[in-house]
Amino acid sequence: MQDSRDLSDNSPAVSRNFIVLLLARCFTLLGDALINPKVTLPWILSSLGAPAVFSGWLSPLRESGSLLPQVFIAAWVRRYTLRRGLWILGSLLQAACVIALLVIVLLLEGAQAGWAMLLTMVTFSLARGLCSVISKDVVGKVIPVERRGSLNGWSASLAGFMTLLLAFLLWFLPASQSVYLTGLGLAIACWVLAAVIFHQVDEPVGEADQTDTRLSTLFRPLSFIWRDALLRRFVLARTLLLCSALSTPFYVMLAQQLDSSGGLTLLALLMAGSGLASLLSGYLWGELANNSSRRVMMIATLLVSVTGLFLGVVSWLHHTWLSVGWFVPLLYFVVCLAHEGVRTGRKTYLVNMATGNRRTDYVSASNSWIGLMLLLVGSVGGLVGWIGLEGVIVVLSFLGLAGVAVSWTLPEVEAG
Repeated sequence: MQDSRDLSDNSPAVSRNFIVLLLARCFTLLGDALINPKVTLPWILSSLGAPAVFSGWLSPLRESGSLLPQVFIAAWVRRYTLRRGLWILGSLLQAACVIALLVIVLLLEGAQAGWAMLLTMVTFSLARGLCSVISKDVVGKVIPVERRGSLNGWSASLAGFMTLLLAFLLWFLPASQSVYLTGLGLAIACWVLAAVIFHQVDEPVGEADQTDTRLSTLFRPLSFIWRDALLRRFVLARTLLLCSALSTPFYVMLAQQLDSSGGLTLLALLMAGSGLASLLSGYLWGELANNSSRRVMMIATLLVSVTGLFLGVVSWLHHTWLSVGWFVPLLYFVVCLAHEGVRTGRKTYLVNMATGNRRTDYVSASNSWIGLMLLLVGSVGGLVGWIGLEGVIVVLSFLGLAGVAVSWTLPEVEAG
């Protein structure tokens, strides 16, 4: 079985696969930005008159729904020596789900729209989980260790640039159904184009595992968490690093709570902040991750925590600062900047930890566990009624500091 550790960094096949994977990942990231469950979809649900409770469940369902089932998905994926076609299937399924979202916008409203969107998000998440497992496996087979961080970083930067352009256009558009429909149409095109592009990956034949699919076998990858000390520490660190993903919706809700202008101006500003953060930091985080993905996780998470604690101090001592129109969006931008580093660091570290089917097992076990932790740690949102949005952000910031400490104990995986 060929692994990218045996490939030459200057090989024409490596360069071609790098470009193909870069473009495919760029379009999927752009599609994610267009139907962001933290910003865009709640805006659409609000315009359809759906109760706010539906918006609160969008992000946890999408994230945990794509992570929890991965231990089952991996058992199926391991049976195939070539896995490119399965990624294409997952991408097209995501496009089909966005078509369903478009139909919801056209035909439904109120609670009906909310329930239909949640169901669509569950289906979307399953397809996203399939692509997640296969993407890391294919990258591990065709991209050398020294270029994996760059792949993650460049794709984030390119997607950020396109997101920034879309946010600029959104700034001048009125809030209307046609704007939402156009955005969903572009998202559909993104996943279809990604599928077409991914078909060009020159994937070598890998390992096939034809073991049975009894429950004891399906849950075998999860046992690595208890038996493998390195994976166990990584999973603990990654659980605490969820602070970056879980913090961003609370910054958005805080900005919405303080905004009185209405329309799409704030949405455009937040989308621009997310896109600019990816554009400016993606390449830098990627290059740093080539040398030490562990350090990237630590630095980025520390930035998230410091920003959250700063918000807490300002809220306590100078609460009027929060009413300044640019203040919370600026902090949101900084958190998005750091979140790109957290994502790039932990993705690169996970891919570099192992090879072959062991990598597939590590990815599925880690992601399934994190899916469960998302539902548990994500319940911190229930504290909003007691400690407010700022208080929840501070709690997540302390979790991040603990994540930095655990990441410090991880060994380097890029050396050699």
